[in-house]
Amino acid sequence: MINKATNIEEYPLVLTANHIAEIIGVSKRVAYEVMEKSGFPLIRIGRCKRVTREALFKWLNEQYT
Repeated sequence: MINKATNIEEYPLVLTANHIAEIIGVSKRVAYEVMEKSGFPLIRIGRCKRVTREALFKWLNEQYT
């Protein structure tokens, strides 16, 4: 289980689908769907899907500005 972070810097540098789900307030399944969207800064490590904290928040800002 992930402890809820209160600000951006409290999240790890590399985020998982669980982190993304917590940040954007969706289920883990929906987080994986978001990670597959075109333009999402996804990092694949074998079968694992990750995103850097900086890239995620930059991408989120671009989606809503």
